[in-house]
Order: sequence, then C-alpha cells, then structure tokens
Amino acid sequence: QVQLVESGGGLVQPGGSLRLSCAASGFTLDYYAIGWFRQAPGKEREGVSGISSSGSSTTYADSEKGRFTISRDIAKNTVYLQMNSLNPEDTAVYYCAAVPHPGILEPPSDADDYDYWGQGTQVTVSS
Repeated sequence: QVQLVESGGGLVQPGGSLRLSCAASGFTLDYYAIGWFRQAPGKEREGVSGISSSGSSTTYADSEKGRFTISRDIAKNTVYLQMNSLNPEDTAVYYCAAVPHPGILEPPSDADDYDYWGQGTQVTVSS
C-alpha cells in the first residue's frame, strides 16, 4: 500500500528555514517521481518542486528558485524540501505526491498527474 507522510512543518519567523520530510512506504523512490505542492487558504494548490525517479532531474517554481532545495535519501525512502528565506507568502499546507515515472524525465508539474498524496503539513511564516 502506497503511503506518504509529511512532517517538519511549523511556525517560523520571516527569513527563517524549515526542512520538510516526505516518508514513502509501499514503493521505492527509484521508480516514482515525487512532487511538493502547497495550498494556502482561499488559493488553488500550486506546485513547489519535484524530483525525478532517477534523482537526476529537479524542478522548482520560479518563486522558489534559489530558496528551496529538494533532495532525497534512497536508503530512508524519504524526500526532503529544504526551505530557506521563508516569507509570509510561503504560508500554506504543504503536500508531497508520488506517481510512477521511471527514467530521467523531469517530474510532472501538474498536480493532476500525481496518483498518491500525503495528508499535508502546515507551514506558517509569521512574526
């Protein structure tokens, strides 16, 4: 059974950092692309970052480039999202999602392309 569990969210001051984790079970990361998405109150879900099943291709939304870094630990079957220089506009529930996507192709950017979703973790950036 495929399962994704996010953790690492919380309250942080503007300019601070958080590292989110997405622990996967029921499948191995080397066959699945993983995406991070977020949804703020009253807004649509938006893509944040993604990593291919090979790990060689990563993508970021324009507003996250240079601030966020996606990575993974195959041994732990976990994907991370390091978020630096956080600002109040980053406040949202963050979700990770998975889809079978073998090869070195870029991970899908559309949420509709993902088959499995975690429950989400709240990130609040506020002073």
